[in-house]
Amino acid sequence: MSVLFVSDIHLSPERPAIVRAFLDFLSQPHTETEALYILGDLFEAWIGDDDPSEMALNVKNALKALSEKGVKLYVQRGNRDFTLGKNFASQTGAQLLDDEHVIDYFGLTALVMHGDSLCTDDLEYQKFRRKSRHPIYLWCLIHLPLKIRQNIASNWRRQSAAANSNKASEIMDVNSQAVIEVMSKHNVSTLIHGHTHRPDTHHIDIGRRIVLGDWDQKGWCLTLNEQGLNQTSFTIV
Repeated sequence: MSVLFVSDIHLSPERPAIVRAFLDFLSQPHTETEALYILGDLFEAWIGDDDPSEMALNVKNALKALSEKGVKLYVQRGNRDFTLGKNFASQTGAQLLDDEHVIDYFGLTALVMHGDSLCTDDLEYQKFRRKSRHPIYLWCLIHLPLKIRQNIASNWRRQSAAANSNKASEIMDVNSQAVIEVMSKHNVSTLIHGHTHRPDTHHIDIGRRIVLGDWDQKGWCLTLNEQGLNQTSFTIV
């Protein structure tokens, strides 16, 4: 048996090749898969669990079909889809995880995260993150009319692209001290996260930090089984 980890698929109607690739990934035989962890940013922008788009419906149906085959689904919210809620979970058979979640498989204990909270040098984003995760803010956001939420999501994407184009790449990467602190907090020597779009394995004093790849020209998946951890990619056409 194996456990799979993906993140940063950024599904959007404007990226049909990525949508097709992810649906194909979900439809593959997963008889040897015990669980699938989606560590944030499944969607490029999630406007609420009442998203009426064909893409949203197709993705939810595909996830539900996978969970009905016996694969346990776990989803963390990312910076692009932090409004994922209970209705999405019930419609897909997935369990929504906290921002920091410890897993234990095959003798490996690891912390899984989306990773945006570790980018503490990006003060502007961290300020927005604190505001946008506040329960009152979230409640007000998801109760806005659908059209307004769609416009807000579009504005956020434009603002994020403009802001990131002017930031040094180091600012948008994780902070080393933040990594050490969160790993020490949970007493783990392995951290798995996404968000930065820089797939790699970093060996640090207290263990290792594994960064998942984002789905763009390639799709990425980290596999954990009795042999250990292995991240692979495939070309998206």
